Amino acid sequence: MVYENFIFCLEGVPDVETYISTEVLKNLEHLAFEHQITSIYKNCDTIEGLEESLGALLYDDHNFKDYEIIYLVMPGQENNICLHEYYYSLEEIAELFEGKLKGKIIHFANMKALDLTSDEAQYFLDVTRAKAISGYGIALPPKMSSIKLDIAFFNLCQEEDDLVEIVEKLHQKHYEACKLLDFRLYY
Repeated sequence: MVYENFIFCLEGVPDVETYISTEVLKNLEHLAFEHQITSIYKNCDTIEGLEESLGALLYDDHNFKDYEIIYLVMPGQENNICLHEYYYSLEEIAELFEGKLKGKIIHFANMKALDLTSDEAQYFLDVTRAKAISGYGIALPPKMSSIKLDIAFFNLCQEEDDLVEIVEKLHQKHYEACKLLDFRLYY
């Protein structure tokens, strides 16, 4: 089955000038070949790079409406992301993309823990107009990845529209991984 929705992946890297084929890029290629889910991959090393990459997607890509998931693979602590040794809060990220992420699911890989209060989650969703924000309550070391659970989540997002149904099916099919990584979805 070929899906109509795409994934936009933005990975934080130490230096965009140095090309390296990251594990994330390899996994996205696997996602395309094995699950027929198309994705666009970009990397960034600064907040300006993050803003520029998402801006290009918003304003230059005529298929933006087809990108259901914005997949952010970035290190950080608590509710911050870290780019070029600077920390940016999710509140700052929300304000950068005020009103621009309507209907999108913002999904964080397990490189950083996502632990939002209901007020913080609601602020992010209200400001960006995103459909949901998801990630994991536990950050894993770089050698360990959430990619298998990410792929299962992405597949369910392609098949289902109801967020509650997606989370229920994810937990039914991958209970141990959901529990281990503390999968979270705020909507």
